[in-house]
Amino acid sequence: MKNKFLLLGIALAALSSCKTASPLQVTEVQTRKNISINNELKNDEEFVKVIEPYKQKLDKEMNQKISYTAVDLNKQGDNSNLGNLLADYTFDGAEEWAKKNLSKDVDAALINIGGIRTSIGKGDILLKSVFEVMPFENEVIIVKMKGSDLQGLFDYYAKTQVNNPVSHLYIETNDGQLTKSLINGKTINPDQEYYIATSDYLALGGDNMKFFSKGEMIPTGIKLRDLFIDYFKKTPEVNPNSDIRLNFIGKKQ
Repeated sequence: MKNKFLLLGIALAALSSCKTASPLQVTEVQTRKNISINNELKNDEEFVKVIEPYKQKLDKEMNQKISYTAVDLNKQGDNSNLGNLLADYTFDGAEEWAKKNLSKDVDAALINIGGIRTSIGKGDILLKSVFEVMPFENEVIIVKMKGSDLQGLFDYYAKTQVNNPVSHLYIETNDGQLTKSLINGKTINPDQEYYIATSDYLALGGDNMKFFSKGEMIPTGIKLRDLFIDYFKKTPEVNPNSDIRLNFIGKKQ
């Protein structure tokens, strides 16, 4: 905390110095003693007093309860309860937006497990918990794709056997070979257009998801973290789905 105060003070001082109207002139260069930034460096008490009200306000906001879970929400495993929950929230938020702005339904959603940074323990879910789970500023993107181009999505999961959470999708493999692929419980129509909700990171090819490049990207302007916060607030007690969506038979651990 001491180091943060010092760095913030340096940044403010630097910004203030940029307000001078006349150009700076270096008349003399002198060697100064280096100051190590470590735990031995004392706080600037005046600076601490200035930022303390803002810190208290932020702490109060971050520690507010927004929901509750009777079970631990974790990200481990191919069908983790936290992964399924956040994939469902992504689907629901994108579906609501698409109906209003496109007069279309979203068919499925997928997010990356690497974007879920930690778990949520059972008990009260605080606002800061969601910031810890999702610290990134990723946006919800809807990708419009032909059914024939979705084969790339299923081949990706068959090849990588990775537990990137999905919603309204069922992907089954056996010894790394794709054996079943469903959207909303139905086989894919190669001539149909499908709307897949995901993050901007994945839509742009993150995690090697190059198959999205064959689709049309539709930005929603919705931040994933804001979406998750809204849905937690709407749900007094979270009951995550634990159904099987990724079924990697014979997967090597």
